[in-house]
Amino acid sequence: MVSHSQHAIQCILPPHMLEAIKIRGDARLRRMAERIEEEADRARQARAAAAPPTAYLGVAAARKGAAPHRQVYNGLHRVALPGKLVHSEGDPPVKDEAVNQAYDLTGAVFDFYLKAFRRNAMDGRGMQIISTVHHRRKYNNAFWNGSQMVFGDGDGRLFRNFMDLSIVGHELSHGVVQYSGGLTYQDQSGALNESFADVFGVLAEQYAKKQTVSEASWLVGATIFGPEIQGQALRSLKTPGLAYDDPLLGKDPQPYHMDLYVNTSSDYGGVHINSGIPNQAFYLLAQLLGGHAWEKAGQIWYRAMQTLNNPLATFTDWADETIEAATTLFDAHSYEVQMTRRCWRLVGIHL
Repeated sequence: MVSHSQHAIQCILPPHMLEAIKIRGDARLRRMAERIEEEADRARQARAAAAPPTAYLGVAAARKGAAPHRQVYNGLHRVALPGKLVHSEGDPPVKDEAVNQAYDLTGAVFDFYLKAFRRNAMDGRGMQIISTVHHRRKYNNAFWNGSQMVFGDGDGRLFRNFMDLSIVGHELSHGVVQYSGGLTYQDQSGALNESFADVFGVLAEQYAKKQTVSEASWLVGATIFGPEIQGQALRSLKTPGLAYDDPLLGKDPQPYHMDLYVNTSSDYGGVHINSGIPNQAFYLLAQLLGGHAWEKAGQIWYRAMQTLNNPLATFTDWADETIEAATTLFDAHSYEVQMTRRCWRLVGIHL
């Protein structure tokens, strides 16, 4: 039997948020949350039946002249994917702004990975970047299903549309994890999967805006909350646990230290919750190193993902791998290696 964690669908809205809506919301909101959960189940089953696990590719540098191959589909508010093709690579902008946004934002993420890490798309080999917009009607979610991006329009009350660069970067970065050997979507390895996506989602935004570590917001999904929600964003790498505090959605449950680690059987062992710990470690390293986070801290994290090759990695395994990466990129006695060790100590992981 294949575990669901091997074919999980990486949705941007975490299960604990949907549970809060079902508990605190009215009948309409409860049904909305249930439909999102049902959609994830269907997508998971489809992914399990579609393809075998992806082979480990290791570190692959893009060739000179690599370019994106984007396709954007209109889902026509239906369930079936991908929908109707409405925009291909090189086409001029269309009247539908959601289509243009999907095209531009996926292009920005491609550009980030190519120029900052010499990676040619998610698989490192120039795969098509496929997006579907207008998925279902007033759908409050976005996800990576193993082969493409899917965007809902939001209901305009709880959530606006999900065309946020940190969100697009997050979801496409799940694809990078998938094609870099993968991290099993369960417990600490699953939390590392989510954390890598968060880290590179915010880095994609910082790269596009050319922000330094001190200028950046470090927020995932800062633009998606609707007018009825009290909060900054879905998650904060700077202050895990303080991204939102809302009567309907509840309080951000992310810990920032191993002393606060959450043991739970829900959400594949708390993958969207405990990811706050490695998120905080990366934020601290970026602050300690300064400058643009993708130039040093990001290089360490990216190389570690390419060399890890351990789908069941724990936080300690990952911390060890980042130190190895820093040693390779810089020097065993370098400031960068010292600060990589320090950032893990600061979140309660002692090596």
